[in-house]
Amino acid sequence: MSRADVVVGDDGRARCGWVGHDAEYRRYHDEEWGHALHGDRPLFEKMSLEGFQAGLSWITILRRRSTFRAAFHDFDYAAVAEFGDDDIARLLADTGIIRNRAKIEATISNARVTRELVADDPGALDRLIWSFAPEPGARPSALADIPAVTPEATALSKALKKQGYRFVGPTTMYALMQSAGLVDDHVAGCWRAEG
Repeated sequence: MSRADVVVGDDGRARCGWVGHDAEYRRYHDEEWGHALHGDRPLFEKMSLEGFQAGLSWITILRRRSTFRAAFHDFDYAAVAEFGDDDIARLLADTGIIRNRAKIEATISNARVTRELVADDPGALDRLIWSFAPEPGARPSALADIPAVTPEATALSKALKKQGYRFVGPTTMYALMQSAGLVDDHVAGCWRAEG
């Protein structure tokens, strides 16, 4: 393990190296990343934010999350599913979010898919995503041991695309699996890996 795989914060806790010394990353790492996340709305939010993150750093999204939540009605998929051209124009003018038309339109489209998916079957999105959770594997000993894509993430991506979801590629879905706790990629030596 190299020194970059784990960093020790000023609180004396060792954390995964990607955290660095950013306070918001530290909070996210300690309180959210790798914790099991359930529920159609929370997973729709996570999927949406991971889609916006594509091609950007996660801290960019994390620092704008409250603005994203306000702009997208707290990711209430039923409300977002009703967005129209005026909402798209409003979102494209909102400097507090990522103003990418394709990602905005995908989020609205994904909200419509989610609304339909769960209409007669609440929890369907949750069950669909979690059905691809792999069996726990060996803990990564270094950041280099963490894959960008896995067979399960590829299969999840295909299943979501078959439902009509967009911006849900395999790399994005593996990031979702990490952040929503379907996999535990805290590296050996991280305090979260000890629990």
